[in-house]
Amino acid sequence: MGSITKEAFGRTPQNEAASLYTLKNASGAYIKVSDFGATLVQIVVPDKNGEWRDVLLGYDSIDGYIQNHGYFGVTVGRNCNRIANARFTLNGQEYCLEANEGVNSLHSGSDGFHAKLWEVKERSEEENSITFGRISPDGEQGFPGIFNVTVKFTLTDANEVILEYTGIADKDTIVNLTNHAYFNLAGENSGSMLDQELWLDADAFTPVIDEWAIPTGELRPVEGTVMDFRAGKPIGQDLDKEDEQLGYGLGYDHNFVLNHYEPGVVHPAARVYAPKTGIVMEVETDLPGMQFYSGNRIENELGKGGRMYQKGDGFCLESQYFPDSIHMKDVPSPVLKAGTFFESRTFYRFSIK
Repeated sequence: MGSITKEAFGRTPQNEAASLYTLKNASGAYIKVSDFGATLVQIVVPDKNGEWRDVLLGYDSIDGYIQNHGYFGVTVGRNCNRIANARFTLNGQEYCLEANEGVNSLHSGSDGFHAKLWEVKERSEEENSITFGRISPDGEQGFPGIFNVTVKFTLTDANEVILEYTGIADKDTIVNLTNHAYFNLAGENSGSMLDQELWLDADAFTPVIDEWAIPTGELRPVEGTVMDFRAGKPIGQDLDKEDEQLGYGLGYDHNFVLNHYEPGVVHPAARVYAPKTGIVMEVETDLPGMQFYSGNRIENELGKGGRMYQKGDGFCLESQYFPDSIHMKDVPSPVLKAGTFFESRTFYRFSIK
């Protein structure tokens, strides 16, 4: 059994009162989450010397999360990542979205789930969990159907942070939800994370057409490329190599095709180890893709404690359906049929090596 406390977190642009909730487990580890954007604000776990480390980049107040050009820590929806040309056709009808990255839609536009105040649906000290929910109206962000969605955050005594997404819609729609946490396992205030070692259980990735990061449709083997993390390697090891895909992304900003995908079955997907602190983060998910982003576009971002975050100070591992999968053939579909229950789980497990 954990403990859950609540504090004020400022006001939204609509002058709604936002709150910050602290979930603490038996060992003293804790996370902080906000109902604004259903956002992960802090993850504090022990390092190999018993010192507490906040391993999540972010902001001290709601003001940072209102600006938040990098989507730090937020729940992204209805559709995370990109949709080409900010439009798609479903059941013969075309739907238009906000083009907020060139001609494409990124993370469902500026008015996505990250910019909304969510309602607290349940607080459970027995589970050490909090559930946020909202009803996304028909046509919100351009997507069809009323979508009733929840996100549940749980902190276990084993230092697992569990994210569980559920939802149901009254029309066929697109649902692709993730959390956009930026991690640094040496601590959010420690500078570059490029020495941290990443293992990704992916034999293939989805290469992109150009710098706008829309996939070509190919599932390309990682064998013999800078995208091969199957044996584990420092994140920065190949970043300086001449590579077309790294050039497009200014580093890693690619979706990896996870091995062993089976709908509804949670499987190991990634592991990161920080030599400086001994902290290990294992990631498990029941989704088919993992967007690995090496923080390439972070520049002079005023973060926690007045620290200025820079390129390479944090990485993202975003579980997801593939970017632009609504336009791809023979890949898992992000379409949620009307009246069908959506459910997905992602685990971040912290330990010491």
